Amino acid sequence: MACLWLACGPALAQVGAFSKEQVIQYTPLWKGERFPDGRPKVPDDILERMKAVSIEEAWGTCRSHGFNNQFEGNWVITGEKPVLVGRAVTAYFHPVRPDVNRVIAENGKKDGRIGGQNSWIIDTVVKGDVIVVDLTGKIVDGTFMGDNLANSIWSKSGGTGVVVDGGARDLEGVEEIPNFVTFTRGWDPSAIANVMLMGINTPVRIGRASVMPGDVVLGKKEGVFFVPAHLAQEVVEKSEVIRLRDQFGHQRLREGKYTPGQIDRSWTSEIESDFKGWLKERKDTLTPYQRQQLLKE
Repeated sequence: MACLWLACGPALAQVGAFSKEQVIQYTPLWKGERFPDGRPKVPDDILERMKAVSIEEAWGTCRSHGFNNQFEGNWVITGEKPVLVGRAVTAYFHPVRPDVNRVIAENGKKDGRIGGQNSWIIDTVVKGDVIVVDLTGKIVDGTFMGDNLANSIWSKSGGTGVVVDGGARDLEGVEEIPNFVTFTRGWDPSAIANVMLMGINTPVRIGRASVMPGDVVLGKKEGVFFVPAHLAQEVVEKSEVIRLRDQFGHQRLREGKYTPGQIDRSWTSEIESDFKGWLKERKDTLTPYQRQQLLKE
C-alpha cells in the first residue's frame, strides 16, 4: 500500500496524494455526486440532518453492513455540547526522514505550495469539509494548528472543525472562534516539528477507526464516528425513525400511561397501535421514509 501511495499520479506532486481516479476506485459504493478531486459529495441536507444522529445510532446502522471500525473515543474536545459534522479531508504524517522530507519540500515548491506542510492540507478545504489528521497521537511538537490556521480552516470550511490524532496549540485563541469544534489528543505550546506530510485524501487510521476521504465525520461528546459516504443517508433516515419512537415512549412515560417495563422492551400490539395513532396526528411533519417505515404506506 505504501508503494501505491508513493506512485500516485502527477496531479499533485507531494507524496501520497491520491489521484481523482484512485479516490473513486477506493470508494466504489458511492453512486452520487463527487468533488473534482473524486471525493464523495454527500448532500448538504444529509449533513444538516446528521447533526441530530447519536453515535449509537450511527454505530448500529454501519455495523449492520459490516463496518465495525468507524469509531474512536477518548478525545480532548472544545465546547460544552460539541457537534461536528462534515465531509472528511484526510491527511497523515510520518516521523521525519531528512532525505524523504527534502523531496516532499521540493515537490511542494513545484506545486506552488506556501508555508508549512500542515498548511498544504488547509489549502484543499472547501465548504462543509472537516480535516481529519493522523499525527500518530503526537502532542509535543505534534501541534497541527494554532489559532491562525484554525481561523483559516473555519473560513474555508464554512465553520466546521477538525479531528487531529495529535496536538494543537493556542487554546485560548482557538476557543474564541465561533462554532469551531476540535477533537485532539491534547494542547501544547510547541510548534509542529520532526514530522513530514505523507498523504492527503488517502485512507488514514485514527486510533481504531478506518477513514476514507469523503466519509461523513460525526463528532459528539462520546467521540468521533466516521460514516462511509454511501451509508450516510441510511444512517440519517434510520435515526429519524428511532427518535420518533423515543419521543413517543418518553411522552407516554411522562404521562404515566405505560410503565418503564412496558416501554423498554418489544412493544405489545396495543402500544404499537397507540404509536401509529400518535404518528397519524403528526403525519404532515413526517418524511416520506418515516411514513413508509412507520405507517407502512
